[in-house]
Amino acid sequence: MAETMAETMDGARPAARMDFALSDRLTLDEGWVYMTGIQALVRLPIQQRRRDRAEGRNTGGYVSGYRGSPLGRYDMELWRAKAELDAHGVVFHPGVNEDLAATAVWGAQSVGLFPGARVEGVFSIWYGKAPGLDRSMDPIRHASFQGANPKGGALLMVGDDHGAQSSTQAAYSDFNFVSAGIPVLAPASPQEILDFGLHGIAMSRHSGCYVGLKLDTDVVEGGATLRVGPDWPRIVTPPGGGDHVVAPVSPFLAQERSLYETRLARALDYARANGLNRIEGPAGARIGVVTSGKASQDVAQALAEDAALAGFGVKVLRVGMVWPLDDAILRDFADGLDAIVVAEEKRPLLEDQVRAHLYDAPHRPRIVGKTFGGQAYSARAAEPAFPNFGLISPAMVRGVLARVANEIDPACGVPLPNSAARPPDLAAGAQRPPSFCAGCPHGRSTQVIEGSRALAGIGCHILAMLRDPETTNSMSQMGGEGVSWLGQFPFTDEPHVFANMGDGTYFHSGLMAIRAAVAAGAPITYKLLHNGFVSMTGGQPVDGEIDPARMIAQLQAEGVARIALVADEPERWQGREFGTGVTVHPRTELAAVQRELRAAPGVTVLI
Repeated sequence: MAETMAETMDGARPAARMDFALSDRLTLDEGWVYMTGIQALVRLPIQQRRRDRAEGRNTGGYVSGYRGSPLGRYDMELWRAKAELDAHGVVFHPGVNEDLAATAVWGAQSVGLFPGARVEGVFSIWYGKAPGLDRSMDPIRHASFQGANPKGGALLMVGDDHGAQSSTQAAYSDFNFVSAGIPVLAPASPQEILDFGLHGIAMSRHSGCYVGLKLDTDVVEGGATLRVGPDWPRIVTPPGGGDHVVAPVSPFLAQERSLYETRLARALDYARANGLNRIEGPAGARIGVVTSGKASQDVAQALAEDAALAGFGVKVLRVGMVWPLDDAILRDFADGLDAIVVAEEKRPLLEDQVRAHLYDAPHRPRIVGKTFGGQAYSARAAEPAFPNFGLISPAMVRGVLARVANEIDPACGVPLPNSAARPPDLAAGAQRPPSFCAGCPHGRSTQVIEGSRALAGIGCHILAMLRDPETTNSMSQMGGEGVSWLGQFPFTDEPHVFANMGDGTYFHSGLMAIRAAVAAGAPITYKLLHNGFVSMTGGQPVDGEIDPARMIAQLQAEGVARIALVADEPERWQGREFGTGVTVHPRTELAAVQRELRAAPGVTVLI
């Protein structure tokens, strides 16, 4: 495979033609290689170990987390790269669930505090999609306050699905990081995914902060030709240092003071020294655009497609670290501008910081963000510019910039769009609801017998709600399957419900939901599909040893008295000693078994 590159960052000019294989994405020492954003994340810990070895550091690497779009294939790519990871001393332990993985990553930063360490420190990487960050905030907040190891460093990677393309909610995680005092880096390309990942670990080591890496769907699922090398990206360590990891018993208020008075300031020092935020465009511009991540791609495309707008004079502050925002570069950027347009998706994280930093500045340009006038959440009516929901687009950016240019100078010559910039049409286009794959057991197992209702959760079986919302309804977060019924059954004459759950969810956290139902004495039947895979994210194996026999033993220990095992090959289970209350049936008896379990008291389970 060959690729021709003209010129790259900082004017570095590669050879006119380069031949490389796809396997080079992990093994090439220096040069150019094509890879996706996910593959860049696989290269990240390998590249970090190479840098450490070159600098004479004896470090280890630890990666843990839980799959989910847009990081659904990350674990699969890490397994595929096992030989390379092993060769570089990087350990990959997929988490049983996200918060346990976060706790393990937290623990890795304490290597060296206790006797017996074989390495100087461990850089640790946590990954998960936005709901995984939600459920992991307790260990992450504790870890952030305790601090990162100066010879290790901690990177927290969250996959954000802004468009709810494969999620039950539009995912936006920035404020979770902010609430825990964690600096947030927002890459805009696969190259920046790798570069910012390495910068994040270096920033963590320098400052003592845990560092967040925001991975938007459009960015992480894209591909590009990346520059790799032992000294790329160039990393500058500023003078001074942060407060680093302390023993868990250290005074809690002292940990908070260290984070907010010392470590975050050192993180800003690092961002400034390494140019993570940069100004692009003409010095005499009258409009400035503050943007980051995927939105910065929209801004670049909008300016490239509108020569009149670019000619009017627009410069861009591309923010690599979206929180805390560097006030120094912002004030330099704002000097001489008539207006600042803040182009960001979802909530006004950048806009609020821009307003706060420029509130007492000698020069205060007009600020346009979520509205053309007033604060983003002002009580008075204000005309919207960029929406608080959905996605933005290059056309939306062009419309907002064109209007601002014409308000500054009606004779500017920048044409206004035919229609005003509008929020995204959430119902646009043909609707193609997802459905079960051909032959999927869920296609039959989720069918509801007459006179009953079923509850869904996170997993493929949620598709049953789209198929028949009258009989399958009410969903929950992962691990909460059926628990909504606990708040309903004391107040209704409905005698019973079914709840669907897959074996992946059962192993992740679903057993706790069943335990809660048993404790409440709820009249419910859990329908557990065992197929040995986490199907919705690509067919990964369940992260641990689990089979129907073990599930039956666990459920009996939790107090479930009636369990039915329904199988295509029931003869495989005949003669097994499961104990009282457990029966084995052919799949042809599925409906009859459900009717029998529905009539039984308390919690029952159908596997």
